[in-house]
Amino acid sequence: MGVSSLALSAFPAAVLTVINPSGQRSRSIVGQSPFHIGRQSDNQLALRDNRVSRVHARILFENGEYYLEDMNSRHGLYVNGDRIAGRQKLFHSDSITFGFADGYQLVFLQEEREIGRLVDHVASTSKATSGAGGNLAKVRALVEVARALQSSLSIREVLQSVVDAALTVTGTQRGFLLLRHGAELRVEVARDDQGSDLSATELRVPTQVIDKALLSRRELLSMHFDNNIEGSVDPDTSIVQLDLRSVVCIPLVKIRTEVTTQTIIASQHETAGLIYLDSRSDMADLSGGNRELLQTLALEASTVLENARLLEQERAKQRMEEELRIARTIQQSLLPKKLPETGWFRVAGASLASQQVGGDYYDVAQRSPDDWSLVVADVSGKGVSSALLASLLQGAFLVGAAAPESIQAMFERINTYLYERTEGEKYATLFYCSVHKDGTAYYVNAGHCSPVVLHRDATSESWRSTSMPVGMLDVASFTVKTARLQPGDRLIVYSDGVTEAQNAEGKFFEYSRIKGLLEEGAAMSANELHAHIVHAVRGFTGNTPQRDDMTLVVAEYNP
Repeated sequence: MGVSSLALSAFPAAVLTVINPSGQRSRSIVGQSPFHIGRQSDNQLALRDNRVSRVHARILFENGEYYLEDMNSRHGLYVNGDRIAGRQKLFHSDSITFGFADGYQLVFLQEEREIGRLVDHVASTSKATSGAGGNLAKVRALVEVARALQSSLSIREVLQSVVDAALTVTGTQRGFLLLRHGAELRVEVARDDQGSDLSATELRVPTQVIDKALLSRRELLSMHFDNNIEGSVDPDTSIVQLDLRSVVCIPLVKIRTEVTTQTIIASQHETAGLIYLDSRSDMADLSGGNRELLQTLALEASTVLENARLLEQERAKQRMEEELRIARTIQQSLLPKKLPETGWFRVAGASLASQQVGGDYYDVAQRSPDDWSLVVADVSGKGVSSALLASLLQGAFLVGAAAPESIQAMFERINTYLYERTEGEKYATLFYCSVHKDGTAYYVNAGHCSPVVLHRDATSESWRSTSMPVGMLDVASFTVKTARLQPGDRLIVYSDGVTEAQNAEGKFFEYSRIKGLLEEGAAMSANELHAHIVHAVRGFTGNTPQRDDMTLVVAEYNP
């Protein structure tokens, strides 16, 4: 029996090593069943490659085993170079590809088996070898274990493995891993040579002294105490009190992985922290290749910290994308689900956000059999804050108003409400119109693009702005205009995202093109004219990403 959307914490830990086309590696824990893989951001593993299908594959956990299933992908799914049909059982170290040589590669690993193999290797190398060569083999294996642990255990346990390895190499008794938090060094890991945790208070050397040594940023700092510690805040802090024979400080370089996939090691004075080792009995063993091993361990710890930062960054990004997806779903649900297609007032409309969520909205509501209201708004800025304000405006205009006096009062209330909460930092251009069955129309154009009334004889007129945008000033007047629609007239309302739509060459769509489209569509219905303009805008922009939201509404008065 299959497992549907079930967390896999009780099952053998599995992880995918993700190798991107440039060779950079990352890890993705298979944390639920089914575990979806594809191009869409809502997959558990999203791959940024247009050749990968939206939902390309999924991993299932059934009867104690993992299976890989092709989700009718376009380019197919391959395991160890062979294309699979339907589903196939996954084994440890299986290689998964997506039908093209220069794309992503996934390696399926079951962590318990991998860690067990590596630990056995550590034990065997310890028994079979001795001296510097034995230490070298053991440390290499420990570093490999730490890398494997990184995908399934906490970052603390990984860093503990690094400190344990450093203690093994040097033969010192205590090890502390300190990380920088602003101007302060804090102990994150404290261990002894028996593999036990220590209290952070066991580090009696003042962190100011360690920080001073860290700022010198030598590759490896070894200190042998025979007098008072230079720079200590306590003049009595001496070799006698601390009872130390030697100290080793290994700086942790600050690594940043850039968008270009280059790994950059920071400048001399930028360090993430250090590994501090000391001994009360023997001198630290820095002979042979131990110095190089310690530097390798420090680089490993620095890499682990950077990977943890990137993982948290990616998780935060995924959480944000999920929240934006939900916000977009909610925002789209607020748009009118059905527009009037029959009767004396007919409407066609659409709104397209330039980002996940947008600041444009439109709505149409029937207040009585003889009265319809129409509103189109464009909130300043983009993103979540603009989307929230657009949703607020949508609620404010839900009831609407029909008479000029009530329309004016409604605008004044909304203007005061917005200004008190945003202090003019957020405002909205807005067009509101109340259309009556006899053709009388009352409207307010609050700084919005001028709607166009297209007559059957191909002539047109513009309803220009009557006031400033809503929410810009604490006190504002909103003039209500009166107009008369003739049978067959179409009212075209759009946001500036339409006229400012850009093509690949950076040219704007502009009103002149809309005017030409209206002349061509003088005899078209609301639906036909809306489709005609949308088709022209899409043809003009192509696949060019747009900077602003686009909203277009075409209403037809046909008594």
